[in-house]
Amino acid sequence: MSQGTPAATDGWQPSERARARAAYRRTQHRRALLVAGVATALVVAAVVSVVTTAPGWERAREAFFSPERAWEVLPEVAAGLWLNLRVWVVASVVALVVGMLLAVVRTSRVPALFPLRIFAVGYVDVFRGVPLLLVLLLVGFGLPALRLPWLPVSAAFLGGLSIVVCYTAYLAEIFRAGIESVHPSQVAAARSLGLSRGQAVRRVVLPQAVRNVTAPVASMLVSLQKDSGLISILGAVDAIRAAQIATTGDYNFTPYVVAGLLFLAISIPLTRLVDAWSARQGWRGELRGVAGAGVVR
Repeated sequence: MSQGTPAATDGWQPSERARARAAYRRTQHRRALLVAGVATALVVAAVVSVVTTAPGWERAREAFFSPERAWEVLPEVAAGLWLNLRVWVVASVVALVVGMLLAVVRTSRVPALFPLRIFAVGYVDVFRGVPLLLVLLLVGFGLPALRLPWLPVSAAFLGGLSIVVCYTAYLAEIFRAGIESVHPSQVAAARSLGLSRGQAVRRVVLPQAVRNVTAPVASMLVSLQKDSGLISILGAVDAIRAAQIATTGDYNFTPYVVAGLLFLAISIPLTRLVDAWSARQGWRGELRGVAGAGVVR
């Protein structure tokens, strides 16, 4: 390469049209930010005005937004939230594993697994169609009635079991969609290389399937974290139950607001991480598709 080439490259300047387009984009971006900011400020001001001018605002503020009461009940509600987090982690791991197994069984074409496929279909249909609250009541009050000596009957265990039973059905369908999104030619190519069908599923299909459904699975786990608060109806002293106990006697509902804020402090960052991951996966997927097709969009 001649010595004059780098100098020519270093001296490159965008054309007048390119500079005009860049300036136009910056102007449009600033204008969009200004409009969004003004619209948001107007909406917030309208909501605040309506709420604070309501006839019962002072009474509602004392009953729901008392800083002193919030600080007083924060340790008890936070201790209850720790139970919710433990139930969430354990239930998530179990539901992921069992859901994956159900998806593999349901998509299998091995004749000997036909009874298990029928069970997987029935399981998914039943527990996707029954409300979680109803499952909590049936499991929470039905299993202890059997008096099985080996079955724990604590409210936290039975509540977590109910959540696992329901969310396993949803996760199984998500994983099944991911498995079926992998083209059959992937299995054929793996078999041509000498892999058995089981090895092809384990080493070729499942990694791609999990990668394809990472975002919806993560969204489902965020929802599971929120629904872990439903174990309070069985008597487990979680964040919601602790807030309920704290409201007894004085009818100040600030503890419920504290519990809600603690749940939001966990769910909102998780949701933003899922959104960022989804956007990143979508961008990378588009690049992989472009590279594989050998075209430029």
